[in-house]
Amino acid sequence: MKTFPIGGVHPSDNKKWSCAKAIEVLALPDVVNIPLGQHIGAPATAKVAKGDKVLTGQLIAEATGFMSANIHSPISGTVTAVDMQPNGQGLRQMMITIKREGDEWMPEIDRSTEVKRECELDSAAIIAKIKDAGIVGMGGATFPTHVKLSIPNGCKAEFLIINGVECEPYLTSDHRTMLERGEELLVGVEILKKALGVEKAIIGVENNKPDAIANLNKIIAEKKFPIVVEPLKVQYPQGGEKQLIAAITGRQVPPPPGLPIHVGAVVCNASTAVAVYEAVQKNKPLIERVVTVTGKAVKEPRNLLTRMGTPIATLLEMAGGLPEGEVKVVNGGPMMGRVMVNVDSPVTKGCSGITVFSGEDVRRVPTSECIKCAKCVAACPMGLEPYLLQRLAAKQMWEEMEAERIPDCIECGCCQYTCPAGIALLDYVRLGKQTVMGIIRARAAAAAAAKK
Repeated sequence: MKTFPIGGVHPSDNKKWSCAKAIEVLALPDVVNIPLGQHIGAPATAKVAKGDKVLTGQLIAEATGFMSANIHSPISGTVTAVDMQPNGQGLRQMMITIKREGDEWMPEIDRSTEVKRECELDSAAIIAKIKDAGIVGMGGATFPTHVKLSIPNGCKAEFLIINGVECEPYLTSDHRTMLERGEELLVGVEILKKALGVEKAIIGVENNKPDAIANLNKIIAEKKFPIVVEPLKVQYPQGGEKQLIAAITGRQVPPPPGLPIHVGAVVCNASTAVAVYEAVQKNKPLIERVVTVTGKAVKEPRNLLTRMGTPIATLLEMAGGLPEGEVKVVNGGPMMGRVMVNVDSPVTKGCSGITVFSGEDVRRVPTSECIKCAKCVAACPMGLEPYLLQRLAAKQMWEEMEAERIPDCIECGCCQYTCPAGIALLDYVRLGKQTVMGIIRARAAAAAAAKK
């Protein structure tokens, strides 16, 4: 089985709690809060004001610049506020609040379940529709999809890779999507191929999802889709863009500012491919997604098709509520997810799962001094030295961190997972990376201003 060549770990996948749970449609919320920043890049600009009436699927916030994404109303009703509200980490950000009144959709959206395969649009028209629909990477990265499909001058796309790996423990939303919406996914892949002007598309799926692999292969054979499914060895973080490219093609993406397109690859998530199908073939913007609610102590783990802006607390209630005692709620999975302090915060485009930990799983192991075992170095899939980066971050040695290639870090958490001393390596590395990237952006802005 193919896999990436450097580092990686093998945490227990803990997918058994939810992988057999079919997707259920969550009841519409009475009120939604829609953050204007649900993507990498500049937050969108609100196009509605308090008191405005909106329809389901209506544009309510417009992309600000190239690296941004449109946002649409997930319900119909009245805008009750456009102001700062706390997100899942307790930080305040601009949101649009809408009180639901029925569920009246924009008339151009096709809500039929019939799969529409043929797409007569050219590349430019496809990318424009994807941009208008506010599609972003739904694996968690939330990179605007229209930007990814806009190939820079001097580069050429050779193949499309669809990320169906879902290597993050506990989460199964992509797994269920591949099982239940396989044909729409494959049509979405064909549309993405047309947008890129490529003939070759490969869907990478780890071999702990044999039912998804079999289902996609069956549809491909029956419907004659020119698409290949590549089973991959189970190894975290195989779903990382650079790791997936290396596993499938053997090509290594160069360090930043190197991009996948520099080795001829474009990578899109499996759920993103379904969203692309809906946007191009059904005129449906990205207003809902499948969210896994799971955990060992969760009474009823579920995969819920959820409108954006729905409070996380509503999903937890559907799964039987929080267990008693010590509890930690994570937006995402245990490796790359972020602990939540506010479960009244909303579901966003990048929210693929909510994982609940209780009892001993809540507590971190006691921290001791680094024993210089180098396990973090061996585990790092980017070939970095996490122990050194942690020390540099603790001492605020930002220039040295940049020299040690901190922008290369994909924040996968392999280092912290392997550390026998219980050192919060990922926490320090995230802090350092955020600071260094800010310095790099400021330096670039200053250089651009000087040229003017």
